[in-house]
Amino acid sequence: MKSPLGRPAAAPPADGSDPARSGPGSEAPALQIRGLVKRYGDLTAVDGLDLDLQRGQVLALLGPNGAGKTTTVEICEGFGVPDAGEVRVLGLDPVADNDHLRTRIGVMLQGGGAYPGARAGEMLRLCAAYSANPIDPDWLLRTLGLVDAARTSYRRLSGGQQQRLALACAIVGRPELVFLDEPTAGLDAAARILVWELIDRLRADGVSVLLTTHLMDEAEQLADDLIIIDKGRVVAHGTPAEVTSRGAENELRFRAPRGLDLTLLVSILAEGYRVSEVNPGTYLVAGEVTPQVLAAVTGWCAKINVLATDLRVETRSLEDVFLDLTGRELRG
Repeated sequence: MKSPLGRPAAAPPADGSDPARSGPGSEAPALQIRGLVKRYGDLTAVDGLDLDLQRGQVLALLGPNGAGKTTTVEICEGFGVPDAGEVRVLGLDPVADNDHLRTRIGVMLQGGGAYPGARAGEMLRLCAAYSANPIDPDWLLRTLGLVDAARTSYRRLSGGQQQRLALACAIVGRPELVFLDEPTAGLDAAARILVWELIDRLRADGVSVLLTTHLMDEAEQLADDLIIIDKGRVVAHGTPAEVTSRGAENELRFRAPRGLDLTLLVSILAEGYRVSEVNPGTYLVAGEVTPQVLAAVTGWCAKINVLATDLRVETRSLEDVFLDLTGRELRG
């Protein structure tokens, strides 16, 4: 069955000369930023940022408060003008070509963006009316659990309901590219999983998604690619697996009787490995964990007639990498 989210195939232009509409698989990225700079007085919010979002993929834009995420997204949406650099959204200038882009992109603002007195159902149908071929608003209300809230004014919706309505308004027009700013903020676990599934379905239907989030597990679960920015500059870029593994050491942990003499194990392992008893009875081998290292540790245990238990290989999480790159101090 065709997904209700699917974007209808556009008829090819008469002269075949519209690369911006080449759709999923196009060589031109859905979003391309080169050397973006934005200043507010003496503050440089974005400082030479480069970014590519490929067609039909999810790109997570991560960074601490004040890193330049919101400024970057607002410029891409046409709400801000860069001081330097180039931004192309579906091949178009988001400021000069804003009228042409409005029907091709969806925007979920962090603050919701709805009329406070409008009913949820009315707001969604108003957004649908701007599109030539919208998704059925009733289907979206059912899918996002908003049927019972359809006649409730926006100001009286719960925070989670407002978030889900904002998401529905962003995608009801079948956009080619969606900007989602903290789409699961304030949602409970069930609603959060539902939104994740909806984003997966958008990607499966060829929609490109730029996602900003403070939830590292969300970025790991949803993103094909991610960018971490700090002070307006890119500090890491790649797939979630690439970012977490780059320059990282694995660790091998195991439990055994406390106070073991580690001299023999250190001599067996190659130079550069560190072995320590980090807690009584808990041992850590720091360095690249290979099958040979694993065999050396278990062989050492057999040689001294010790049974190692709870043996596991640990790698850095995305949250560890994020904090290492951007710092651990709180920011306003």
